[in-house]
Amino acid sequence: MNIKEYVNKMCVASKASSEIISCLSESKKNAILKSLIDEIDNNKNNIIEANNKDLEIIKSSENFANSFVDRLMINEDRINSMTQSIQEIIDFKDPVGEIRNLQTMSSGIKVGKMSMPLGVIAMIYESRPNVTIDASALSIKSGNSIILRGGSESINTNIILSNCITNSLVANNVDKNVVQLVDKTDRKIVNELLVQNNYIDIVIPRGGKNLIKLVDDLSTISVLRHLDGICHVYVDEFADINKAISICINSKTQRTGVCNAMETLIVNSKVANIFLPLLEAELILKDVEIRGCKKTKEILDSASLATDEDWSTEYLDSILSIIIVDNCNDAIKHISKYGSGHTDVIVTEDNAIANLFLRNVDSSSVMHNASSRFADGFEYGLGAEIGISTNKLHARGPVGIEGLTNEKFVVIGDGNIR
Repeated sequence: MNIKEYVNKMCVASKASSEIISCLSESKKNAILKSLIDEIDNNKNNIIEANNKDLEIIKSSENFANSFVDRLMINEDRINSMTQSIQEIIDFKDPVGEIRNLQTMSSGIKVGKMSMPLGVIAMIYESRPNVTIDASALSIKSGNSIILRGGSESINTNIILSNCITNSLVANNVDKNVVQLVDKTDRKIVNELLVQNNYIDIVIPRGGKNLIKLVDDLSTISVLRHLDGICHVYVDEFADINKAISICINSKTQRTGVCNAMETLIVNSKVANIFLPLLEAELILKDVEIRGCKKTKEILDSASLATDEDWSTEYLDSILSIIIVDNCNDAIKHISKYGSGHTDVIVTEDNAIANLFLRNVDSSSVMHNASSRFADGFEYGLGAEIGISTNKLHARGPVGIEGLTNEKFVVIGDGNIR
């Protein structure tokens, strides 16, 4: 079977299965997800064994990054996090079919909106095998079918996880094609998926700039983008220094290889001489490389000179760029020029300045006195997330169950005519 036939077969099956999953009751969908928890628990050793194969291949390659290994790795704690996320999705109220804001018009008709599944989702993602479970569980609960195309580096892990999902569907007498994994690593498959607009309703790419560019260039289908996370923390002149140090260290080092980690620190010039040496001591303990503007370099001996490229780089590593500015407006201008619209933070005790930042920074998440690491579906109470959308339309920020639905108008009358 050639690539075109392979992809077309998957898409036809996914379209047919979407008509089944969209009509399932909440109890039936929850039963599938409960079975999935059991499947994962019963296959922990197999999942870890498959993941070790993927890790061995990556580690044997040249110039592999530790941050990449961290994103790829599955251990018992991360498996437990997977099942916890599924349980939270089970506990969420099913949004599908709910009629909201039903109001009576002057004509006598009642007008409201009903939540409906998107239909068929194509999810293209890199490195993180947990996405296989999160995306599948969210799609099932929101009544969508999904085609998963993970990275070749995680193929062994994704296959065993996909088998768990298939078994849970079959055990509940539901079409196994509700969730399908592309089990081949040929990159041309992605190109073919991106033009299947007769079958696929939305494409969700989750990966680096090259993947997003490929999807933007080739897709004939609507795209829900998960762009890179060039996240900023701005330490204002009225910041509590202890809070600022704690927030910056957590934002940068709690996990470096994730999209909501701080990549650029912006510091007000009025506190830079006090704040930066204190932060430097903590960063050195965490083995973080510092790249700074000229003013930063004058204060910190350990800093190398940052280039213009640093301000627009998502390191996903123990590297931090630092720039000193004169005020909040300058911080906002820097974020507007170099940010990716993901997550940006202000640390200040001045509420007026905080509100200026929150109002004028146009990112999917803006925060006041909190770590950027909170930009996450689980932390936002969404259970799991299928990604963090930097789109302006449909869904923005962490995308959970409701982000995988849209609305249609529902009109209820009693013989009304116009």
